Amino acid sequence: MSLTQADVDLAGPPRRSAALLWSSRSSRQRILIGAALTFLLLSVVREKTGAYDLTSSGTVTATLHLALPILFAGLSGLWAERVGIVNIGIEGMMILGTWGGGFGAWKYGPWVGLLFAMIGGMIGGMIHALATVRFNVDHVISGFSINLLAAGAVRYLSAVYFVGKKGAHGGVGSVSLSPPQRGTIPEITLRFITDRANASCLSKPSGLFWVECRRWFVVSDAAGIVRGFLSQMSLATILGLGLVPITAWIMWRTRFGLRLRSSGEAPSAAESLGVKVLRLRYIAMAVSGAMAGLGGGYLAIVTNTQYKEGMTANRGYIGLATMIFGNWRPTGLLGGAALFSYSDALRLRNNKSIPALLLFVGLILLLFTVSAIMRQRWVTAYFTGGAALLFFVLYATVHRLSDDLTSAAPYIITLIVLASASQRLRPPAFSGRPYRPGDSH
Repeated sequence: MSLTQADVDLAGPPRRSAALLWSSRSSRQRILIGAALTFLLLSVVREKTGAYDLTSSGTVTATLHLALPILFAGLSGLWAERVGIVNIGIEGMMILGTWGGGFGAWKYGPWVGLLFAMIGGMIGGMIHALATVRFNVDHVISGFSINLLAAGAVRYLSAVYFVGKKGAHGGVGSVSLSPPQRGTIPEITLRFITDRANASCLSKPSGLFWVECRRWFVVSDAAGIVRGFLSQMSLATILGLGLVPITAWIMWRTRFGLRLRSSGEAPSAAESLGVKVLRLRYIAMAVSGAMAGLGGGYLAIVTNTQYKEGMTANRGYIGLATMIFGNWRPTGLLGGAALFSYSDALRLRNNKSIPALLLFVGLILLLFTVSAIMRQRWVTAYFTGGAALLFFVLYATVHRLSDDLTSAAPYIITLIVLASASQRLRPPAFSGRPYRPGDSH
């Protein structure tokens, strides 16, 4: 039995499922919708729990400072893996960057220190490129070797250059500490909008801070977040955030970026079209090393005022995790860096807010569950639903976490969210595999 045109007209247009409507959105629209939902959930949780630090300007400012080194590490991994090289050596390149940044800032000032940090990271990146591209060394072995080499090298260099040396404003270097740097990188605070950077709600606040102190639903939360972005914003932070759209534009809007990504997806096909795959891999690893070194330099110059041994604290590995969380895309890894750093900032500012954070993460996982159900991804739905239930139970039963659990909270939360998103991830097809020109794969 066939349908007539009249039957079709009576039935009306075909209904589109929610999953199809979501997938039809552009990536920019999905990012904006996701950000709006996240902000709304934060406001709801803050209103229910009274944990005002969830959206306070101080938390936002701290999150920015903590996120930048991880963001640089994630961008380092992105540049490497998009061209087909697994960069486990990001931690070592960051270590070289911290030492180079501390040395340059002590001798010549903070901006030169950042340049020295990038050079230090590039040295590590080119060593990794030489080992993996020229000699086909296993990428993981080469990366771990760089991590060990970097830790020993900076210890030796500190003994040679820092021990007994004085800084411009006092302070003496040691085998684990550089002399203090010359000056600092300027910070921008729009005080006619945000009031004093160190203002208190008890000291007659004005501007956005007055709105933040009113504790109004959504409005005060928005004021706190905006004030956090406009207060004590280092020029180096602005530079770091600007690298995200620059990287996205280069990789997805330029011919060079297309060739670079093709080298990590199908190098033989790219080579057949005239792409110099090996040359691109060296270039990408130089950029990858510079990004990692910049992250180390940020730690030594902006977060602190001198190099300290061990100050990277495994941020290179965390950066790799955020890169995976972001599905090998700049905006995604920015979200991963913000997630980890937000949890860490909240812990440092007021660990009593961590239980409220458990409720917030539970709601986020519940959204992931609904999304997975709409797309009929049942394994992901079962996992995220169980994780959401666990966080709701923890919020209902735990009123105060021990210091050890509080310190581990950022890692646990990031790990669970990363695992929840694992089924939508797709790494570059040729990442980590050996390649020689002319080989057929």
